[in-house]
Amino acid sequence: MPAASGKTFAVIDPATGREVCQVAEGDKEDIDRAVTAARCAFESGPWPTMTPAERGKLIWRIGDLILGHLEELAEIESLDNGKPLRVARVADVPLAADMFHYMAGWATKRHGATLPISVLYTPGVQYHSYTRPEPVGVVGQIIPWNFPLLMAAWKLAPALTTGCTVVLKVAEETPLSGLRLGEILQEAGLPDGVVNIITGFGETAGAALVAHRDVDKIAFTGSTEVGKLIVKAAAHDLKRVSLELGGKSPNIILKDADLDVAIPGAANAIFFNHGQCCSAGSRLYADASVYDKVVAGVAEQAKKIKLGHGLDPDTQMGPMVSEIQRNRVRGYLEAGEREGARAVTGGKAREGAGYFVEPTVLVDTTPDMQVIREEIFGPVVAAIPFKTLDDELIRQANATVYGLAAGIWTRDLSRAHSLAAKLKAGTVWVNCYNIFDSALPFGGYKQSGWGREMGDAVLDNYTETKAVTIRL
Repeated sequence: MPAASGKTFAVIDPATGREVCQVAEGDKEDIDRAVTAARCAFESGPWPTMTPAERGKLIWRIGDLILGHLEELAEIESLDNGKPLRVARVADVPLAADMFHYMAGWATKRHGATLPISVLYTPGVQYHSYTRPEPVGVVGQIIPWNFPLLMAAWKLAPALTTGCTVVLKVAEETPLSGLRLGEILQEAGLPDGVVNIITGFGETAGAALVAHRDVDKIAFTGSTEVGKLIVKAAAHDLKRVSLELGGKSPNIILKDADLDVAIPGAANAIFFNHGQCCSAGSRLYADASVYDKVVAGVAEQAKKIKLGHGLDPDTQMGPMVSEIQRNRVRGYLEAGEREGARAVTGGKAREGAGYFVEPTVLVDTTPDMQVIREEIFGPVVAAIPFKTLDDELIRQANATVYGLAAGIWTRDLSRAHSLAAKLKAGTVWVNCYNIFDSALPFGGYKQSGWGREMGDAVLDNYTETKAVTIRL
C-alpha cells in the first residue's frame, strides 16, 4: 500500500545507475500502523490459536512457493542488488527456501521441560514445575542489502516458527525481493497482520521501529556502527535485541595446505558477492614459505573475474550496491595507498555507469593500517606473511574488534582443531569457506553481534521461557 505521506523513492540498478522503479517511502506513521497490525495479529485472530502442526505446514508452503518462483526472484535479486543471476539462482533463492523448510520442522518440536525441584524452606510440600517456551511477541526486524531475500528468510522463518508477529524493514537500496516475498506470504495463506513489510530509510522508518514502545524485540543485521545505535535506542525500554554485525575475518593458509584448493578458496572467500559479505576473508595470512605463490595465485584469480551487469550470463562479479558503497570502498583503497599498501592487482573504482570496483589484492600492509583494522565491505583483500605458527599469529588474527568468522587451510587436522579453538570467531571453516546451512548456527564474538542466526539456536532469539510451579 502507499506510504501515509504519499512519498516514494527510487530503486536504482547498481550496474547502470538508472532508476528501476519507485516504492513507498514509509516513515513513523507507517511503522505505527504496521506495529498495530502486528500486535492485533499476535493477540487475536487465527495466528495465536493455530496449532504447531498447522503453523509448520504453512511455513513449509512458503518455502515451496519461493522455489516455485525461483527464476523470478533470482532476476529481481540480480537487478536490485547487482549480483550475478547465476549466483542468485544457486545460492540466494534456494537457501531462502531451505530456511523456511528447515524452520517448518521446528514448529512442532519446541517444548519445555518438567523439573523436579527441592524447596528447602517448605519441608514436606510437593510441587509440580515445568517450563513453557513462548513467543516473545511483536518483533521488529531490519535487514541489509547484501543478501536481501536470504536475510529476510533468516529473520522471518524462525520468528514465524515460534509464533511471533513481525514488522520487517527492508533495506532502502534493495527493497524489491522483500516486497515480492510479502506477496508470496499472502499466497501461502499467512493471516493478515502477521508479517508487515515496510520500505523506507533507516534514519526514519528504521529508527521509528527500534524506538516503538509496542515492539518487544529488535533483530538487526548490518554494520557494527548501526548496531551500536540500535542498542542505545532500544535501551529506553530494554527491548530484547539480537544483532548480526560486521567482520574482518582472518583466513590463514599454512605451509602444508593444498594450494590448488586454498588459493581459489581464498579468492572466493573475499570476492564472493563482490566482497559485500560480513564473513568475507579480508585478512589473508599465508606462511612465508608459500606467501609469494599464494599472493600471485589469488591475484591471478582476481584478474580473471569478469565484471558486468548481473543479468549478463558471462558476469562473474557485479557492482557495489550503491554509489555510496563504491565511494566508501574507493576511500579505503586511497587510504591504503597513502599508508603504504600496494595493490598487486586492481586497486581502482571504475568511473562511468555502474558502481564497479576492481577485485583488489593488497600487500605491504601493517597492522595499524585502516585496510587491516576496518571492515571495507568490498572486493579488497590484504595479504600478510607469517614465519611461524605461534601465539603471535593467533594474536594478530584475533587483533580486531570483530569476531564473526575465520578460515584455516592445512592438511594437519590436529593443527586445525588447535587453531580453531584459539580463534575468537563464531564460525571457523577448515579447508573451505563461506559454507552455510540452515541447521548451522551463525553469529559473532565481540563486536560482530549478539545471538545466532540459523540452527535451533536462532529460536532462542524469539522465545521467552516461562517457569510454572504448582503446589500439589
